[in-house]
Amino acid sequence: MFIGRENELNFLENKYLSQGGQLIVMYGRRRVGKTETLRKFCEGKSHVFYSCTECTDEQQLKAFSSRMLMANVPAAKYIREFSDWEQALACVSELPAEGKKLLVIDEFPYMIKNNASIPSILQKLWDEKLKDENVMIILCGSAMSFIENEILAEKNPLYGRATGILKMSEMNFYEAIQFFPHYSLLDQIHAYAILGGIPHYLKQFDDEQSLEENIKANILQRGSILYSEVEFLMRQELRETTVYNTIIGAVALGNTKLNDIYQKTQIEKSKLAVYLKNLMSLGIIEREFPVSDGLKNQANIQRGLYRITDQFFRFWYAFVFPNISELEAGDMDGIYTHVVKNSLDQFTSGIFELICREYLRRQNRQGKLPFRFTKIGRWWNKTDELDIMATDLEMTNFLIGECKFKNSVINLQDLNKMLGKFKPGKQTAKVYYYLFSKSGFSEEVINAVEGQKNGYKNIRLVTLEQLME
Repeated sequence: MFIGRENELNFLENKYLSQGGQLIVMYGRRRVGKTETLRKFCEGKSHVFYSCTECTDEQQLKAFSSRMLMANVPAAKYIREFSDWEQALACVSELPAEGKKLLVIDEFPYMIKNNASIPSILQKLWDEKLKDENVMIILCGSAMSFIENEILAEKNPLYGRATGILKMSEMNFYEAIQFFPHYSLLDQIHAYAILGGIPHYLKQFDDEQSLEENIKANILQRGSILYSEVEFLMRQELRETTVYNTIIGAVALGNTKLNDIYQKTQIEKSKLAVYLKNLMSLGIIEREFPVSDGLKNQANIQRGLYRITDQFFRFWYAFVFPNISELEAGDMDGIYTHVVKNSLDQFTSGIFELICREYLRRQNRQGKLPFRFTKIGRWWNKTDELDIMATDLEMTNFLIGECKFKNSVINLQDLNKMLGKFKPGKQTAKVYYYLFSKSGFSEEVINAVEGQKNGYKNIRLVTLEQLME
């Protein structure tokens, strides 16, 4: 069953129905669901779907020729293989189709790896012929830095030719939990915190089994797909995996400042900055700034906090990587009971903040908030921090949020602490407060907020059930 990706499918469908030729570049990290989305888009349409492999240029041309000639193009009556790439790619205009003539080339970087002239050939065909014809070519790839630097960058032949560029990211919380309809809301949140929004990972869990059974059988058990997934991806994308393991492991343990990571890893700072940049380009790590920071502050290499953006990587480096010896010996029950189980709520609390932000983004799109925000994230200074801050372009309205994923209700002391953390610079600025709680709110808090007295104004309390509305 195909789940989610409505925005991506709508984008592709609109391009398919548009007049003239369409050249779409679609890319994103491995396992994010690009191929499945493209196959879903192609359903019911005449199309050629070609998946490139790592092989010689001669083998690639032969395989591509075979796939195109199987589509009953006129040339199939006379030849068994195209003599060169120009003939092979030009053949897209001869595909039989009621709508657009649709060609999807998956893992396009493999095609040009052994023939760097292919982008130039395609550019020439596009400029001279294909852009004015009723064709749609989709070039897809997982090597994100390669796509951005070798295909989309200004110096390259296809620069400016693409009629659409779609960078696929992982599913959001509301899409991801559709994989677990039989789980309780709490288990859905835990599963999302562990697996993130990568469809390939989400498919590994069976919601007919308990969360504990899934974690042990599909992550902690030696030989399972997710047990070795991180190491496989790291070897695919990076050299010096030992160094990168050390850096990600340090961040997973809470070392989020550049100097903290340096102290933990003892990697020279100039080299460390390069390693971190590579991890950011792969979407594994990001550098986070307070929402109120301007571009000048963000340019300072010493500012900002590093965090692991890939949730499964975060889980793996927190629980699998440090205990690999015991897991290799088969002690998955012991590691779950004594390491994972007792820390799962604390681990999930950071992801709960992301879920609450996603809720606010949905509310923002639907016009259900007191104002329309343009920025949302975290905020901190030397003494305080806030889980959520959102603001408009002029920074005259602020939405402040705190997210509590704990087993006790939020009391009046918690509420008062949040109200005292942030004071806007402008006296005319308006501040609105949202408080999210796993376990609900004390009667005292509910009465204070409903009464709107003694400074308890512009406050919204959000339970887990309301988070799902």
